[in-house]
Amino acid sequence: MHATTAITDYVAAVWRCRYFWFSLVKNDLRTRYHRSLLGLGWSLLNPLAMTAVLCTVFHRLWGLPISEYGPFVLSGLAFWGFISTCTLQGCRCFYQAETYIRQYPAPLVIYPLRTALGAGFHLVIALCVVLAATWWFQGLGNLGALWSLLPTLLVLFVLGWSLAILAGVANVMFPDMQHLLEVGLQILFYATPILYKAEMLRERGQGWLVDLNPMAVFLDCLRHPLLEGRPPSLALLGHACLWGLLAATASGICLARWQRRLVFLL
Repeated sequence: MHATTAITDYVAAVWRCRYFWFSLVKNDLRTRYHRSLLGLGWSLLNPLAMTAVLCTVFHRLWGLPISEYGPFVLSGLAFWGFISTCTLQGCRCFYQAETYIRQYPAPLVIYPLRTALGAGFHLVIALCVVLAATWWFQGLGNLGALWSLLPTLLVLFVLGWSLAILAGVANVMFPDMQHLLEVGLQILFYATPILYKAEMLRERGQGWLVDLNPMAVFLDCLRHPLLEGRPPSLALLGHACLWGLLAATASGICLARWQRRLVFLL
């Protein structure tokens, strides 16, 4: 009962600070695109350029149809951009907010939330581009399944927020963690079916790489309604919820244990 009350009070404290963390996200976006000619277009330039290059290469080498491979790889890059941003920028979230942390005793969880909200904003923009590309190449056959993106995006946001918390705490405790995570994310990128279909691994007897990879679960939950016009199965969505719950639990325990010491280590 005491733990439930403490969690409720903590959530209420985060909500009371909503104008503060919302203004932080707004300021981050304004600063990033201040005096920029392309504005939000810069956040899409990298995945679009990568998609164009990959489509050209794989179309010429293996004859992959651009109409299918283009939205496929773009959706994967949009997803990975969210995960990598939450993790790597999450490493700096407490250092970036050091002035605020020392001046005002707001819940520390709002600073990773700031990171996740900014990354989530760019994810939604990128998915809109994926949706437009899918409609252009394949028609409007996915309209009936788009509603299923809402629970997927919610669980994915929880995952990103949790990753930002874990990365932020770990990087304060171990300053080299950001460099280790950069290497780890690079390895995980190629182990996740972003540039290739999971069936390619299963056909070679390496399906376990996908089955043990939680990122593949979230990626399937995004791609099914966007590219295939069908909502993810309840089993797949439940699997994603399980991973999101595990990440949220781990981040909550980690922050509860170390938050009182973080200010002294910044």
